[in-house]
Amino acid sequence: MIEIAGTTYTMSDPVVIAAVAGAAIILLVLVLLIMAVRAAGRSAQIAAPLAQQIGMLGQQVQQLGAGQEQLRGGLQTVSDTQANAQTQVIQTVETRLASVQQQMQDRLADNAMRSQRALTEMQERMKETLHGSSKQTTTSLTQLQERLAAIDKAQDNITRLSGDVLSLQDILSNKQTRGAFGEIQLRDIVSKALPADSYSWQPTLSNGKRADCLIHLPNPPGPIVIDSKFPLEAYEALRAADSEHDLKQAVASMKTAVTKHITDIAEKYILDGETADGALMFLPSEAVYAELHANFPDLVRKGFDARVWIVSPTTCMATLNTMRAILKDARMREQAGAIRKTLKQLHRDVEIVVERVGKLNTHFGQARADLDGISTAAERAGKRAARLDNFDFEELSVDDGDTVVPLTKPQG
Repeated sequence: MIEIAGTTYTMSDPVVIAAVAGAAIILLVLVLLIMAVRAAGRSAQIAAPLAQQIGMLGQQVQQLGAGQEQLRGGLQTVSDTQANAQTQVIQTVETRLASVQQQMQDRLADNAMRSQRALTEMQERMKETLHGSSKQTTTSLTQLQERLAAIDKAQDNITRLSGDVLSLQDILSNKQTRGAFGEIQLRDIVSKALPADSYSWQPTLSNGKRADCLIHLPNPPGPIVIDSKFPLEAYEALRAADSEHDLKQAVASMKTAVTKHITDIAEKYILDGETADGALMFLPSEAVYAELHANFPDLVRKGFDARVWIVSPTTCMATLNTMRAILKDARMREQAGAIRKTLKQLHRDVEIVVERVGKLNTHFGQARADLDGISTAAERAGKRAARLDNFDFEELSVDDGDTVVPLTKPQG
């Protein structure tokens, strides 16, 4: 309870409650006013630098406007200058084009005459070239016909001989024919590998023995003998053996036959002071040669010991090529002077060819230059013709009246 001026009030009295509420509202208003005054003070402190910056920004905007005005004036000046320069350039180009057109018209007749002369010369050269090519073609066709005739003749010979050829088995069944077969194969290989004057067939040695072939090699090693041997029966028996007993007999027969051939060649065809210190035994069968080296190395070593080297068609060709190199080297030493003279002549021929190639290259260069000139003149003439074709008489000015040819009716 509250007593004021002799009057007692309770807390639940509406009047007390209203008074307390009014006092609270007044207090709250006072607090809000105090806070508003403080916020206004702080805003004034912040707004002062902002106003200063706004003022500076206004000055910069004014400066930017002035610079823009200056830039507008400069661009106008540049535009005027460029227009004047463009006008001058157009006038200069028109003057030069008129001068160049006049010069081109003056040179047109001269170029036409030069083109005509160049075309005439080119036609003459082409006629000469075509005439030479025609002669070469005729010669080549004639040679081709001759060769075709030779081929036809050879084909006829082959057709005629094919009916007389016996089977290989019939030839090899007889020792004499088998020996002839080996000699023929040896002749074919030697004749292909060596020059004709470097060997002889069936020569008789000082001991009275006759060899199949004698290669005339220089000393050392000296002339060397090649003798053809073909142990066919022993090889066929070896291939046909189907039992251990037959195989042993075939092996013994093979060793006996090859050993006898090696001994005969060593005794008959290796002569001191007359032939080389070795000889070649030619086997006309690669199969027999491979059999010896695969299964009878003792026979091969026996041949080496007796200085008898066993060769097959393939290895014989390789050996003969080596002999060919030896013969070529010996003959080159003998013909050194002739070789030098020939080389000198060959060098002079090469010099002449180089000179003529240079002259021919000069002619081709001249022809190429003439063709380029003709092409350029033709292109120019075409452009001028197109210009004349598109020419408009209405574009002539009054000042050009003196240079225009008047169109008048012919007088009767």
